[in-house]
Amino acid sequence: MESILAKYGNLPVSAASLALEFPKIRKPGQKLGLLERDGDIIRLKRGLYVCSEKITGKPLSPELIANRLLTPSYVSMSTALRYYGLIPEAVYITQSMTTKESREYDNSIGRFVYIRIKRDAYNTGIRNIEENGYSFLIASPEKALCDLIANTPSLFLRYRKEALIYLEDNIRLDMDAFYKLNPQIFEQYIAAHGKKSTSVNTILSLLTEHGK
Repeated sequence: MESILAKYGNLPVSAASLALEFPKIRKPGQKLGLLERDGDIIRLKRGLYVCSEKITGKPLSPELIANRLLTPSYVSMSTALRYYGLIPEAVYITQSMTTKESREYDNSIGRFVYIRIKRDAYNTGIRNIEENGYSFLIASPEKALCDLIANTPSLFLRYRKEALIYLEDNIRLDMDAFYKLNPQIFEQYIAAHGKKSTSVNTILSLLTEHGK
């Protein structure tokens, strides 16, 4: 049994694919239920599973799972900032952006939140990270910060002083790293979002003024 499932590693796999591993079983759905009960597989959502670490020996990746739970999507906002070590606090929700409708998934791995982004703004500033034989899509630090600012309710940064307080005190961003960010990503984000990017534009102003 372990050899059958271990080949999937930590890649999310569909129920249909798992069922094909047991062709002699008349009711594969019941077999999957038993595997889930025994902790050999973990249900991520209806029709999608991941094999447990005890079977594969590979740690589960919330970022990879997030990509597969809803496509297209990429990990972003506080989750991505924490991944890069730019904010100190732990993040217990995996946040992603998608061109589809906003939604949430809860499973035994955690909570996965997806926020809709304009299609024109989707592709800018996305990285493909390869780790331990798998890869996932995640926002660059610049894109993650833009997504966070643009999608924080009631946040409106008009002045550079307000932006500085937000970065230093509210999210406790590593400011040395901030001043090394690429302003072009912010500019592209602003161009795609238009008038809704006032706060991002203020952040960009803070970033570019520091380099003068």
